[in-house]
Amino acid sequence: MSNKKILIAEDSSVIQNIAKKVLGFQGYDIFIAKNGKEVLEKVQNENFDVILMDINIPHIDGMECAKQIRALADVQKATTHIIAVTGNANNYSKEDFEAVGINEYMPKPINFDSLIEYLKKILA
Repeated sequence: MSNKKILIAEDSSVIQNIAKKVLGFQGYDIFIAKNGKEVLEKVQNENFDVILMDINIPHIDGMECAKQIRALADVQKATTHIIAVTGNANNYSKEDFEAVGINEYMPKPINFDSLIEYLKKILA
């Protein structure tokens, strides 16, 4: 069985590096996208098990990325599990996230213990 693939959509190199180390240590294959355009390009070219999506990324924000991913013709890509990560979750309601197809959201700073537990549950 191959490793689960996680795309981290995050413009902060600090958070990218921490997430890469922590999740890589759990045995996941980690891919990085620094902005919304990169997210959509990577999703077109590759299947991921989970996308960890920062809401405030350059070019195309995380909400719009999620909406565009959900609209893809490829069912596997369109149903990829998306976890929103945001420093201002208070600006969004659960309904806002659900409306664009986001499965779950986590506030920043990321609690990696919770994230790993959640990933184990959904990827089992």
